[in-house]
Amino acid sequence: MKTMKNVLPRALVIFLIFTLVCGLIYTAVVTGLAQLIFPYQANGSIIEIDGKKYGSELLGQQYTDDAHMWGRIMNVDVSTYTDENGKMLMYATPSNLSPASEEFEELVAERVEKLRAANPKMDETAIPVDLVTCSGSGLDPHISPAAAEYQVARIADASGRSEEEVRSIIDKCTEGKFLGIFGEETVNVLKVNLMLDGILK
Repeated sequence: MKTMKNVLPRALVIFLIFTLVCGLIYTAVVTGLAQLIFPYQANGSIIEIDGKKYGSELLGQQYTDDAHMWGRIMNVDVSTYTDENGKMLMYATPSNLSPASEEFEELVAERVEKLRAANPKMDETAIPVDLVTCSGSGLDPHISPAAAEYQVARIADASGRSEEEVRSIIDKCTEGKFLGIFGEETVNVLKVNLMLDGILK
């Protein structure tokens, strides 16, 4: 019993010290450094133009009209969660479907049919896989340059721009490999669409 009385105060002191160091000091230092060195990234990489926020460049948005670039499949839910005012909140999740399942095969087939119908000039071209599959997060804002190129003719026809103009916009929104060697080149769909609308320069 005497040993327990000696251990408990020491354990409590250690607990309080680690709570202070790890829970408060460390968090405050990391947050402060992030705000000082990388404020844009630390605050969500929000694309804000003339005081209006158009979204985060790290989160996908769903576009379905012909004049805009389409991103990856998003499993959108607008019925599960609401805010404090009762307004429905939208969120997306990965599908968690097995590539070997019939449901997955049907979803891919539907997406292929939709893409073929929307991009008739590319009828003989293989559809890039990222246009018919969901990303691991369900919110990936990027597609491959091949997936972007597949949509150029449709976007040009629907938006009244030339294909060269559309490709120029895509080039401006293409991000290279990390450190030049890791990963693949990607195209940010939201940035492309904001440039197509003349919002982002």
